[in-house]
Amino acid sequence: MNQTIRVAVIIPAYNEEASIASVVSAVHAASSDSIQLTPVVVNDCSKDSTKEIIGSLNCVALNLPINLGIGGAVQTGIKYAFDNGFDFCVQIDGDGQHPPQFIPVLEKELVANNWDVAIGSRYIEKEGFQSTFMRRTGIQYFQFLLKLITSENVTDSTSGMRMMNRKTMKLLYAYYPDEYPEPEALIIYNRNGLKFGEVPVQMNERMGGQSSIQGFGAVYYMFKVTIAIIFTYLRQ
Repeated sequence: MNQTIRVAVIIPAYNEEASIASVVSAVHAASSDSIQLTPVVVNDCSKDSTKEIIGSLNCVALNLPINLGIGGAVQTGIKYAFDNGFDFCVQIDGDGQHPPQFIPVLEKELVANNWDVAIGSRYIEKEGFQSTFMRRTGIQYFQFLLKLITSENVTDSTSGMRMMNRKTMKLLYAYYPDEYPEPEALIIYNRNGLKFGEVPVQMNERMGGQSSIQGFGAVYYMFKVTIAIIFTYLRQ
């Protein structure tokens, strides 16, 4: 008899009242007898009704006392998953961009390829929502920069949909990047000898709220993340 795989689905949430209930419901719908998905919603000190909503849902609700940003919220979820003995954890956004039905696909590919991290990429098969032109330009830039530094070709380096095994959880338990952690985390994986790869997924447009990476903010994001990547590479 095969043992059920336990996966903590980490959902960082800041002002996600419009979408969080639907995301949690979709996570439960993606569970099966072979893979048990547990939604772990990390409320990053939201100013809307996110806290009240997740308190009424069938999920683990972790309410941070102060706003830590996306990195701190994700790391809180990673610590919870590691401390509670989950086999894997997977990060998805609270705005509905990442369909949970792809989580079993990430798990299957991670195990089959003996990876430590599986990253969901919307740019391998180019299906589903492809993001804005400005964001795609930034992602292509980071693809070039990361390949230059690590020799790894990552098509969707800013993807917030990624699955980790316990080895990766243990590494990130001590340190995880703060504001825009996804590209910087790839340096950490590479410099610590972790194996990672990408899996084709489809993503949706966000169900509510606004992205912080738009207009002039996108240019600032590229500059800031470039500096963070370089310093992380040197520090690691």
